[in-house]
Amino acid sequence: MKKGKEVQISYWAAHATTIVSVTLVLLILGIIALITLGARKETARIRESLEVSVIMADSVSNDAALRQMAEMKSLPYCRNLALISKEKALAEWKAETGEDLEELFGVNPLSPEITFTMPEKYSCQDSIAMIEKQLSALPGVEAVASPQGSMIESMNSNIARLGAILGAIAIVLLIISFVLINNTVHLTVYARRFTIHTMQLVGATDGFIRRPVVARNFLAGVLAGLFASGLLWIAIGFAPKAGYAELEPASMWPVLSLICGGLIVLGGLLCAIAAAIATQHYLRKDYDKLFR
Repeated sequence: MKKGKEVQISYWAAHATTIVSVTLVLLILGIIALITLGARKETARIRESLEVSVIMADSVSNDAALRQMAEMKSLPYCRNLALISKEKALAEWKAETGEDLEELFGVNPLSPEITFTMPEKYSCQDSIAMIEKQLSALPGVEAVASPQGSMIESMNSNIARLGAILGAIAIVLLIISFVLINNTVHLTVYARRFTIHTMQLVGATDGFIRRPVVARNFLAGVLAGLFASGLLWIAIGFAPKAGYAELEPASMWPVLSLICGGLIVLGGLLCAIAAAIATQHYLRKDYDKLFR
């Protein structure tokens, strides 16, 4: 029991700096990943909230418009269809402008409208132009009102630019994190350089020497990933109390689980690769150079 306890303390003492450093790096990467996936989710929500209005002719009754809406449900780009009847359209007009068109004209001059939203893949200028052309050819349709093409292109351009910026930041952080992890692990292996040389002298193969070093650092990376994941979960848990209700853990757990799993795997792989590189560096060194 005493011997096992001493080995455990020795491991933590040797890898404490590595675990803390890698935990902080992985936490930053996790935050960037969370922002990126959150931005992707919000982008999809914005695109799917774009509304198209199909304005029927004056002669089309509410019942006829309702039948037309039932037929449109089979179209792949129509979601969340809703009918705005003549009476509802008149009431909305009066509420917005204060004018009673029925009293002014003697009849209700407004037409029924069918509104719907589109799946994300249809929220581009070419798809919307195709949708307008198809819907305009339907019987009883007078006009189709859709988001302006320039607005769609501007929105898509801004979203693509944001994605590129977040992607570039993630890549830069990944490179920086590997450099930091490599330096940290290099120091850990540096402390064992004479042990490595002694093992070479007694005939140990490179693989035999490298294997336990890589395994210990892989474990350190996995532990760092677990710690970073725990900190990320804690931060998300306090987010609603800080006014970020959309970051409710119950709704974020699928994304968070994916990110945390990635952090654990990434931490282990980065530390293992860095340990393999550092170990190989000292395996090739002569004894005299170990003092430098």
